Amino acid sequence: MNLTSEQKNDMKRKIREIPDFPKKGILFRDITTLLQDGTVFSQVNDLFAEYCIQKNAEAIVAIESRGFIFGGAIADRLKVPFLPVRKKGKLPSATVKASYTLEYGQESVEMHMDVFNKEEGVVIIDDLLATGGTAAAAAELVEKCGGRVNGFAFLIELALLNGRDKLQQYDVFSLLQYKE
Repeated sequence: MNLTSEQKNDMKRKIREIPDFPKKGILFRDITTLLQDGTVFSQVNDLFAEYCIQKNAEAIVAIESRGFIFGGAIADRLKVPFLPVRKKGKLPSATVKASYTLEYGQESVEMHMDVFNKEEGVVIIDDLLATGGTAAAAAELVEKCGGRVNGFAFLIELALLNGRDKLQQYDVFSLLQYKE
């Protein structure tokens, strides 16, 4: 499951950098260019699937919206349930909610209350680990609903933002780390 530095650099070259998006001073890492390369997209999914197998994932939880791209593919590969964590107000049945703080306010995510039949072990997947607020909220939802977080898998980790600090009690796997 370890990538060589050359393989990591090849993947990083597939990610477009857009300065000052969505606001001035932000360097946005656009994964749509990576997704356009079917071979690389498949390689990412292979690595995520391998991690999920190692973590004994009985279900895959993915965070809206880009986490769904990977989460659905991995759940399909492993033949396990796919469980979405959505933005507030997007799920049609009874939900539980978890809130987290952003630099400019507060947000909430939700999950259906009835997603687990037993204490299933899950891996939570998203495209990006930044400050860790959304990921920690997703873990809170899984635990409120009776699941067990076996690990997190991210395509990109922005290491300077210290998102791992909010996830200290969990195993965290990220394919690509950006330190700048």
